[in-house]
Amino acid sequence: MQEYNTDVLIVGAGPVGIFSSYQAGFLGMKTLVVDALSEIGGQPMALYPNKYIYDIPGFPKILAEDLITQLLKQAEPFKVNGSGEFILNSQVLELNRLNDELKQFCVKTSKGDTIYAKAIIICAGAGAFGPNRPPIDNIENYEGHSVHYFIKNLEIFRDKNIVIAGGGDSAVDWAITLHDIAKKIYMVHRRDSFRAAPSSVEQLKNLAKTDKLEMVIPFMLDDITGEGKNLKSVILKDLDNNKKEIEADHLLAFFGLSRSLGELENWGFKINKLHSSIEVNVPTCETLIPGIFAVGDVAQYDHKLKLIATGFAESSMAIHAAWKYVFPNKPFHFVHSTSK
Repeated sequence: MQEYNTDVLIVGAGPVGIFSSYQAGFLGMKTLVVDALSEIGGQPMALYPNKYIYDIPGFPKILAEDLITQLLKQAEPFKVNGSGEFILNSQVLELNRLNDELKQFCVKTSKGDTIYAKAIIICAGAGAFGPNRPPIDNIENYEGHSVHYFIKNLEIFRDKNIVIAGGGDSAVDWAITLHDIAKKIYMVHRRDSFRAAPSSVEQLKNLAKTDKLEMVIPFMLDDITGEGKNLKSVILKDLDNNKKEIEADHLLAFFGLSRSLGELENWGFKINKLHSSIEVNVPTCETLIPGIFAVGDVAQYDHKLKLIATGFAESSMAIHAAWKYVFPNKPFHFVHSTSK
């Protein structure tokens, strides 16, 4: 258990959280970043480190893990006097307001740490998340070995038979990515239409014309067989309960994530239950609590567009708006990075 004093507490170590640390450092603010995950990078590193992202300004395409690496390099010059420190495997729990402008907030963490901060930037993405598991008995026995909800190492699928279940972007994108690696891919979905980018669906259907990708529609997961942690087959059923068995080495199930804001819901924010997010004021992204801001996917307002690029812009606005809490007696003079 430790005690920390910082200018800005950043909750979330994903792309927007790292960029917020850079923005704060650029303005001379000391930061501390807390994340519940065991590694820096948030959802991109946890869910799709080896997938390309195509809508980051300046990069025609960039791997998720490379984006995180570049963001950390950008923030590196400001890691002085303890600034930019990361506390991982730790959740923020209790929030207390203080009558001291030098220590405006006191936050307790799941590790027992106490953090004093003048401002807080919440970059928690979708909050704490986990996979929606298919209702198959004993599926947890295979998880992480031959049943997967997230992918980090593509090589384990080389020359293997893979069943991919789901109809969203993750299922479609991974089918495309693994097509040249796997021996064969069976794409299982309960309907002929997919909830993915039209260009990706078109690419998927073109790949289905080859011998390496087979569309299994309309079918749903019913059961699996195997020995120990090794999968042997996936059993499917259609709407008439007709069964079909496919020999497979791996099952990739993409049925979305279950999300929760955790203790943040008890901090006094206006919570948007539909989007599991925090309502903020535009353009500063300040919450109902003065001095606490929410940016990225966790922030909600009218016409919100959930893109990493949007989160970067929100981060810049929130950090600049936090100046008055970090330096209450110091006038703010805006300068471009080219002037520093």
